[in-house]
Amino acid sequence: MYANGDIFVGEVIGTAILILLGAGVCAAVTLSHSKAQASGWVVIAFGWGFGVLAGAYTAGPLSGGHLNPAVTLGIAVDTGVWGKVWVYVLGQLVGAMLGAVLAYLVYLAQFNANGTRGAKNTGAGAHEPTPTLGIFSTIPEIRNPVANLVTEVIATVALVLPVLAFGLTEGLGESGTQTLIVAFLVVGIGLSLGGPTGYAINPARDLGPRVVHTFLPIPHKGTSDWSYAWIPVAGPLIGGALAGLIYNAAF
Repeated sequence: MYANGDIFVGEVIGTAILILLGAGVCAAVTLSHSKAQASGWVVIAFGWGFGVLAGAYTAGPLSGGHLNPAVTLGIAVDTGVWGKVWVYVLGQLVGAMLGAVLAYLVYLAQFNANGTRGAKNTGAGAHEPTPTLGIFSTIPEIRNPVANLVTEVIATVALVLPVLAFGLTEGLGESGTQTLIVAFLVVGIGLSLGGPTGYAINPARDLGPRVVHTFLPIPHKGTSDWSYAWIPVAGPLIGGALAGLIYNAAF
């Protein structure tokens, strides 16, 4: 249905918007000298949901707005159509890295002030540097590879299976309501299932920004935690494949 060039451009742009708003809200809540500092998990969950909304609506006419290799994989497993999977995934990874860079540029002054003296409204004194990986990628609250992987698998099934099922609901796709519902679904997953691992539920969303974090010149940025990085890639891919199998068998 979609040409390869349109798919690539659409997924790059849409995923970049997703990560710009998602990493942006994490930066807003995390960094000192930000007006939204410490505004909490609910703000983060809605920020990511709105990122999905904006990115998917933007990419929709060009690529269908997958923005997520787990979604692309789930659709391929269900339909048996694999020829364009690599174009989607490549566009998503490039877009995720671009969005991470853009979020960094928006908060450049705050990143550069990380760990400096004299934060706003706090008086003099040195500030502890803020680890910045959580702005770009996910970090588990309890590091348990099996539990973390299971969390990501289940949360991704909870995303991809409804996404596939929405396609059966007459009128949702044509009206654009499907994308709105998916955005609220992402908010719900964040609020309900995001506590253990930070709900990657998207390999590109985690891997692309983690690569960018590794190379960005952020003062006192801390580790990029590559020993954990396979979990938010493998978990969502397993979950996406399972969702495609369940959907194909049940519907």
